[in-house]
Amino acid sequence: MKKTNLYLNYAGYCIAKKNHAIRGGNKQKIKFHALWGIIQHPEKGYILYDTGYTQKFYKATRHFPNKIYAVATKVSITPEKEVKHQLMNYGISPDEIKHIIITHFHADHVGGLTDFPNAQIYTSKKALEHTLQLSKHISFAKGVLKDLLPSDLQKRAFIIEDHCDKISTSHFDYKYDLFHDQSVYIYNMPGHAAGQIAVMVETTKNKYFLIADACWLKESYEENRLPHPIVKLFFHSWKSFKKTVSALNSFHKAHPEILIVPTHCSETTHKLVDNELNFSKL
Repeated sequence: MKKTNLYLNYAGYCIAKKNHAIRGGNKQKIKFHALWGIIQHPEKGYILYDTGYTQKFYKATRHFPNKIYAVATKVSITPEKEVKHQLMNYGISPDEIKHIIITHFHADHVGGLTDFPNAQIYTSKKALEHTLQLSKHISFAKGVLKDLLPSDLQKRAFIIEDHCDKISTSHFDYKYDLFHDQSVYIYNMPGHAAGQIAVMVETTKNKYFLIADACWLKESYEENRLPHPIVKLFFHSWKSFKKTVSALNSFHKAHPEILIVPTHCSETTHKLVDNELNFSKL
């Protein structure tokens, strides 16, 4: 693969129960951090990987029915932890961001999307179509808050399947070469959300497989363990989710040298995030 640089950090978190996140887990409450990242491409420049939470979440969930989302997830985000403000502290203007990869359209992944009006938004066709067709009044039940999405989302969307080379691969059937230069590969990770995708990049130190919510904790892909069945209520397809976790398990066994990064697995991400923009760490 063509080498890139990678930086990861958090933009808020919500509270979950571990025994819901992984079957057989204890009943302790854990933080599901909203992981986001910057891929520094030698020609494309900065590419955001998701956009975390922002305080817009509170406004979007102030009234029913969206308030149900806030009650269920108990989100915490301060202004200084929003991606926009973190970037500005690093000397990067939001207007400089021209590329954003959105793994799926749940609120903890698109919370800051409206802060970057000049960015092209890379998404799967299924994720975009599913999100656009959801009614604003019931979209919260699928983890989507329409008020967090740019009004010109459809115009700015770059449909990966329509523009990128499709490459056959083991475990996940195929992948997409996002920039036609072997620097960023996109994989389909269906189940948790409609059209969810994952991102593979390689730095000078390691290969990173950023799998979003394809599973929540590393025990899932290491041991092929699923969450508690209660979470089926919020998933797009439980059948597809189980297939994805099984594929990740097989992939991990075949490629233990590649670091798989579930967005909400603190055991994994705490070792990777940095509160200073540092492209030499990963």
